[in-house]
Amino acid sequence: MTQKPSYLKSLRKESVVQSVINCLTDAIRSKELKPGDKIPTEPELAESLGVARSSVREAIKILTYLGVLESKRSEGTFVCSGYKESMIDPMVYGILLNQESFENLMELREMTEAGMMRLAISHHNEKELEELEMILEDMKKALNLKENRVDTFFEADNRFHDKIAEMGKNPMADKINKVVRSLTYAVRYQTVTAMILGGKSDKLLKTHVELFNAIKEGDNTNLSAKVRRSYFEDELG
Repeated sequence: MTQKPSYLKSLRKESVVQSVINCLTDAIRSKELKPGDKIPTEPELAESLGVARSSVREAIKILTYLGVLESKRSEGTFVCSGYKESMIDPMVYGILLNQESFENLMELREMTEAGMMRLAISHHNEKELEELEMILEDMKKALNLKENRVDTFFEADNRFHDKIAEMGKNPMADKINKVVRSLTYAVRYQTVTAMILGGKSDKLLKTHVELFNAIKEGDNTNLSAKVRRSYFEDELG
């Protein structure tokens, strides 16, 4: 008789679905299950773990939603390879529901954006730098528009920071950066609106030029301060 994997052990009857989830994620962390591996079928898992098939089915459904598992028709259920966008949503909701303070969120934003700058400085190439400069030019043009200045600038601003994240060539950091930018969408839009309509467009653009120059010149000094200046906390009161 084939010995079953160590992660397939009988579970406590309380919180059965969560116990199945923990069992499978522990197996992934310990590398008993690796990306691309096929997990046992629902009946096999239910029998080995001593739980109902409905509990196994619900656990698999949750892990699939979270981007940990993927089901392939007629083939079975597999451990996902790499990151999926669906992984971001639960993180966003979890942070929102946790109701952390605004200052904590801004500190997290500063940490991630300064980190992305460091990665971009270390890993960018000349083509990417040229593309970033083109986006900067789009931002300048947006400020000269008579209509839709705020929305056009904000769209270019998002492309500017997305490009910096791309230049860092670290998918994991990029994912975390996307979460933080999702959480700060409203405050970033409010800042751009207040600066442009308040006649402070030059200051708004200047901070982005400063970030661009830091990458171009390979200047790692005071990155956190440069990033934080772009939030205009003093300007907005």
